[in-house]
Amino acid sequence: MPEKVSPLRALRHRNYKLFFGGQLTSLVGTWLTITATRWLVFRLAPESEAAELLGFVGFAAQLPTLLLAPFAGVIVDRVNRHRLMVLTQILSAFQSGALAVLALARLITVPQVIWLSVFQGVVNAFDMPARQAFLVEMIEDREDLPNAIALNSSMFNGARLLGPAVAGALITYFGEGICFSVDALSYLAVIAALLAMTIKKSAAPAVERRHPWHELKEGVAYSFGFPPIRTLLFLVTAISFLTMPMAALTPIFADRLAAAAPSDVALAGVKVQHGAFAYGALMAASGLGALCGSIFLARRQSVLGLGRVIVFCCVTLGLGLVGFAQSHTLWLSALALVAAGFGMIVVLASSNTILQTIVADDKRGRVMSLYVLGFMGGAPLGSLAAGQCAKAFGEARTVAVSGILCVLVGVLFGIALETVRTHIRPIYRDKGILPEVVPDAAAPEIRR
Repeated sequence: MPEKVSPLRALRHRNYKLFFGGQLTSLVGTWLTITATRWLVFRLAPESEAAELLGFVGFAAQLPTLLLAPFAGVIVDRVNRHRLMVLTQILSAFQSGALAVLALARLITVPQVIWLSVFQGVVNAFDMPARQAFLVEMIEDREDLPNAIALNSSMFNGARLLGPAVAGALITYFGEGICFSVDALSYLAVIAALLAMTIKKSAAPAVERRHPWHELKEGVAYSFGFPPIRTLLFLVTAISFLTMPMAALTPIFADRLAAAAPSDVALAGVKVQHGAFAYGALMAASGLGALCGSIFLARRQSVLGLGRVIVFCCVTLGLGLVGFAQSHTLWLSALALVAAGFGMIVVLASSNTILQTIVADDKRGRVMSLYVLGFMGGAPLGSLAAGQCAKAFGEARTVAVSGILCVLVGVLFGIALETVRTHIRPIYRDKGILPEVVPDAAAPEIRR
């Protein structure tokens, strides 16, 4: 019987434990800002333009990542990732602080939100690949890396569960400004955690200094020339694109669900307040599903079998989106988002885990920047498409079609899965994940 492995084993690494604690606090604040920003835009926008503006704000926030992520990956592979992360956290705190001041002074406008979202997008273009690449430096034992990635997802989605629920209450009673203020202060936790780390000199990336353009081309050629990495990057991009209609348009669904509740008929002014509660509840439901997915991954003892899990969860995600689009009650909509959140995070985190396992160390920053490009880069196009399609065809049809396409993406990945396995098996054998010699009859073991 195999030895039971702790689902929290990555926390035995001191630097990762510090990072986990600081990030958990900061990410709750981040979800406060995400929730408050979308609701603020929905509240300030004319009713006829709400869907379009929500889509455009999402587009503006993610566009810098789409443009800068590949170049950011080159920089991440050339500089001290620890210092870079300290800088990005300070700049993110500044952005949240600016939103707080403008909102509390009642001076904030949609254009200001857009420009500050663009600024945060520029910061994220460097922060996210640095965060992904720095994770390996915090984990001395590479066998704990899949668990660390799963715990990261658990941390992110625990915050995603708590943050929107708290934001819904704070927005209702105090307004969006208090959410931005709490977020700005929460960055102090992660900055303090980063400064408390003990970083070995050898942990800084040592690379041969060549022209950045050459390194960029080398990273792209490596990533797209290797079928498993190429397939996973396309998968992440497609899922990111197709889930943005749900994320961008949820405030509109929440407001309609609140308007349909009997308690909202009596007091016109209460509708928006209940809409904020409903929005927080829907966001929290998606976060609950994602948290369950993260816990599911954290309890897994091996990277083996994640391909089949990805196929199943693409289908789960798609069906959840279709159910959400067709629902007319809050509880059923929340249940559908639990399923969608579970499927989405398992697909994205599993893809991340496989990539981190198979990528060459000297190209890790560049490959993970392409992962971020797919994850975050698909989002602006998805947000823009969501706004335009919702205006032309309606919000429900837009989300339903995106769900159907998620199922199709899962089917296509399933078709490509055997080719992916064929290329990955030698790497797993070299790293001891699979035995050195695996008879052909035992090859299906990877499918479990």
